[in-house]
Amino acid sequence: MGNWVVNEGPKYLWLFLFFGTNIGLFVGYFFHYYKELQYYYVGQIIGFGLPFARAAAACLNFDCMMILFPVCRNLISYLRKSCKCCRRNFLRLLDKNITFHKCVAYVICFWSAVHTVAHLFNVELFVNGYDPLSANDTSLFTTLSNLEDPWVNPVRTANSNSILEALKLIPGVTGVIITIALILIVTSSTEVIRHYYFELFWYTHHIFVIFFIALVIHGIQGVIRNQVNFDVHNPITCSKFPTQWNSSERPECPLPVFTPATAASWKWVLAPVIVYVLERCIRFWRSQQKVVITKVVKHPSKVIELQMKKKGFSMEAGQYVFVQCPSVSMLEWHPFTLTSAPEEDYFSVHIRLVGDWTNGVAKACRADETDFQDAWKLPKLAIDGPFGTATEDVFRYQVDVFVAAGIGVTPFASVLKHIWYRCNNPDFETKLRKVYFYWICPDTNAFEWFADLLQSLESQMIEQGKADFLDYNICLTRGWDANQAKNIILHEDDAEDVVTGLQRKTQYGRPNWEQIFSSIAEAHAGVSVGVFFCGPKGLSSTLHKMCNQHSAPDTRGTHFFYNKENF
Repeated sequence: MGNWVVNEGPKYLWLFLFFGTNIGLFVGYFFHYYKELQYYYVGQIIGFGLPFARAAAACLNFDCMMILFPVCRNLISYLRKSCKCCRRNFLRLLDKNITFHKCVAYVICFWSAVHTVAHLFNVELFVNGYDPLSANDTSLFTTLSNLEDPWVNPVRTANSNSILEALKLIPGVTGVIITIALILIVTSSTEVIRHYYFELFWYTHHIFVIFFIALVIHGIQGVIRNQVNFDVHNPITCSKFPTQWNSSERPECPLPVFTPATAASWKWVLAPVIVYVLERCIRFWRSQQKVVITKVVKHPSKVIELQMKKKGFSMEAGQYVFVQCPSVSMLEWHPFTLTSAPEEDYFSVHIRLVGDWTNGVAKACRADETDFQDAWKLPKLAIDGPFGTATEDVFRYQVDVFVAAGIGVTPFASVLKHIWYRCNNPDFETKLRKVYFYWICPDTNAFEWFADLLQSLESQMIEQGKADFLDYNICLTRGWDANQAKNIILHEDDAEDVVTGLQRKTQYGRPNWEQIFSSIAEAHAGVSVGVFFCGPKGLSSTLHKMCNQHSAPDTRGTHFFYNKENF
């Protein structure tokens, strides 16, 4: 139980506060609109639809306030830098910003459904409740319907159509706009759409601007009205004698006076919108700074490397940037992990060619041409960033475990170089003593562009007597044929691996994580171990489970802290 609290406690505490706030707002507003005297008469017309709709609206305001903060990347990076002394569990929460953003979006969908269904009933009840010509002169509905401005029932036509009445109102029109925008945003944000049709996700996600504009003006008409003179007109008493209002027979029952409820959504979303606008201004200003491509390298497995320079650019290991190539698309920005180290005089990204945009960038950079390309012939790029990630915390642990799958190795190219530079700096003190690196590759070609870095680190560590500092393991899961298998067997006793050229032999098949975590826990008793991962969701779940399972329940044992790259 103790290891679960260490790894998962802060996350579930935050979720408890978030969902608790939603529940508290709903319950509080529900009973406010259900029990307060000023809403008695409108409640007589539409019943429980009023408290359900208004309570859901309060939760929607809160969630729409929360949804923008997690995507303010500069704010997240600032919090990460300014909270270096905070507990690592708090910093790990910052790495869940996109996950929390999605969580808030799903909650918004839920409350939107509650709010919409409640108001659909409300409109129908308003239409049915408008009865000014009833033969029953003592009907409360008749009396309320005959009240002119300020009215309590927004429907002013008898026997009208509910849909037409809803579309006569600003909340009805903006509600339709909000619902359509929300459906488009959510349905285009699925993993399948993001992976195969990223442009569709990118464009439709910016409908959020329309969503927020419609949200702000949704309640300005004040359709729901509350009574303001209930101190002199008690609705519980006077509702029994609607025909005697404002008469000498019932002087204690003057005509009820109603006033529109003021729009409140803008008060909730004003602060996050201002923060987000400032965020976009900073990102726009930064993206306008000149970027020079100094080198283009074409690697195997359809990967190109862009080495660039930009005045005033400062980075940390493992951070990422957004890249725009105007000659390919004026609107698209794509995230890429920086593969260079902060100590190098350039910054670089490795781009896997898997879609129209990435292939367009490769073509614009003339990656297929072997001749040297002058900088002025290469396309103009815009760079936004860098932004912080979990790998900034590698020096907070005594032991690091890096796990990469496929192209997910890119952040660790930067991190491994940065760690080696730091460890060779006599002026830099660090508690990091050991690094384990596991790279799971789908085919042999994927090794080639990263093997040079590992060979360089391997030779330097041997020269300086630090061969035990980095324990790396490359696992090939598929991509070999019968001839390659025979060749591997024939060279099994060679000093260097036949596939990678490294001294450490390539492993075939998937790693045994149970055995790996057990051996690390045994070798580093009483130590904090940081596990950093970049790759697919399935393997992430496995590693996360291993961290919880192999963390000691007491403070004196080994504790694994799971960190995942998020973009």
